[in-house]
Amino acid sequence: MSISDIKAKRLTSTGAMGLGRARIRQLQVTVGAGAGRFTVTDGSGGSTILDLDFAASDTHSVNIPSNGILSVNDPVVSLATNVTAFTVFYS
Repeated sequence: MSISDIKAKRLTSTGAMGLGRARIRQLQVTVGAGAGRFTVTDGSGGSTILDLDFAASDTHSVNIPSNGILSVNDPVVSLATNVTAFTVFYS
């Protein structure tokens, strides 16, 4: 088993994450007033690989088990309803 370094990137809007091919290992999501929803696709127009709902006015940590979620193409945040910022931990 090979071990890879984990990297982190903070973002505040929808669109391509700018990671290239990546395994999403963890997310930290800050939600403002109102319930939040956060959706990630495998590239622009690709299939949905992550779709989460969050309680309002809180910061949520999402640990993804095992080897994480693989995005063959640059992962894209296609929806970030009431999400003020998020940090993606990836390898």
